[in-house]
Amino acid sequence: MSEALTPLAEDFAAPDRARWLAVVEKTLKGQDFDTALTHTTADGLVIQPLYTRQDGVAVARDLAPRDPDRPWDVRMRVAHPDPAVSQAEGLKDLENGAASLLVAIDPAGVRGVAVGSAEDLGRVLDGVLLDLAPTALDAGFLGPKAADWLGSLAKAAPNAPLSFHMDPLSAFAEAGVSPGPVESHLVSAATVGVRLATTYAKASLFLATGRVAHEAGGSEAQELALMAASALAYAKALVRAGLPMDEAFARITLGVSVDGDYFMGVAKVRAARAVWARLTGACGAEVAATIEARSSQRMLTKMDAWTNLLRLTAAGFAAAVGGADAVVLGAFTDAIGLPTAFARRQARNTQLVLMEESHLGKVADPAGGAWYLDRLTDQLARAAWTKFQAVEAVGGAIEALAGGQIAAEVADARALQQAAFAAKSRKIVGVTAFPNADDKPVEVALVDPTAFAVDAPSPRLPGPDGTCPALAPIRFAATFEEA
Repeated sequence: MSEALTPLAEDFAAPDRARWLAVVEKTLKGQDFDTALTHTTADGLVIQPLYTRQDGVAVARDLAPRDPDRPWDVRMRVAHPDPAVSQAEGLKDLENGAASLLVAIDPAGVRGVAVGSAEDLGRVLDGVLLDLAPTALDAGFLGPKAADWLGSLAKAAPNAPLSFHMDPLSAFAEAGVSPGPVESHLVSAATVGVRLATTYAKASLFLATGRVAHEAGGSEAQELALMAASALAYAKALVRAGLPMDEAFARITLGVSVDGDYFMGVAKVRAARAVWARLTGACGAEVAATIEARSSQRMLTKMDAWTNLLRLTAAGFAAAVGGADAVVLGAFTDAIGLPTAFARRQARNTQLVLMEESHLGKVADPAGGAWYLDRLTDQLARAAWTKFQAVEAVGGAIEALAGGQIAAEVADARALQQAAFAAKSRKIVGVTAFPNADDKPVEVALVDPTAFAVDAPSPRLPGPDGTCPALAPIRFAATFEEA
């Protein structure tokens, strides 16, 4: 026998924004509403204190069912200069919950594993089942050569889920110079990629990301715009090398940075999908986005480094709720030095707790329908698309980088954010707010990278070097830690 539901809503008057504002203004005691309660992002987007049904917008949602046991790929970065140590760290990660590895390659051993040949990479990946464990690379201008090395190690297993992650535009943007024309590096990468695509049906060839803009202090829309411009440049290169348009886009992974602002991170990952859908649709392709989210380096602190655990947890939350396909969380000691086994375990287990105990992957697009997050997603996507159009108006990503357009906009956004931190309207816990008077150094792995440096083939291509204003990475806390 069913019982009638009590209409509780009938006991309350309909919400009235004017009445709410009257109460707010009384509470503010003469303070300006916009100054006291609203926030403007580096992109000029105004964040309101309250969102209602009238603020809601229709946002395309990714409702594809997620794997109930592994809703996203827990990806661990290996970058110790000693290949033997990196190999041991990678296997331990895979044995303890990680699903894939991101191998950072630097023959000098400074910014990654000292790898200069297929044999060196083989030592790093010894014991890794490449036909099962998605393995990604981060090799800068050595990307095409590293892709060939990884391809040879996979032994032509056609279903090996490899991510070659070639990304010459990010290498160019961060370094400010390319060894030979940067256009030639795109052609070289596309040529190698198409050849590898004939063997590896599931492989991702390029990583299209605006990470360098983010790490240099850029805004969310600037990051997404560079991501889109890079994706278009890589798709064009693959089409010219012989791939059909649909397959060219399908072989590109999007890269998004996530930091401690988890609402913004959720919206950014969702906006990346919206921008991708608009881009591929404009090109006549119907390809779902594949997104790799990496935790921000610019948000990390050296002072009270334990607070980085909170920032990294927030970043992982944002990536998971936003619907990232693979998530890379750094170690809480990354601003200081190479991680110990303990720091790596924290990075790995943070994701596992979010996945297996918090169950963040159980619901497809849990942010969908939230007026604030739908509005913010829409605002970010529109702002990014406008900036992307401006990049294309000057000829595309290479021209916008070489001409300084992107660097100038990033510098403006960086200055705005640095000013906010200096004025303490934005705070850095453990540094500008609640500093720990009993702060003690954290343990990191001490190593001399020169002891492991190896010779490697030169990435130089014929022709004059390309140049652009470098998007050098920063940390917002550094100014205050050095004061």
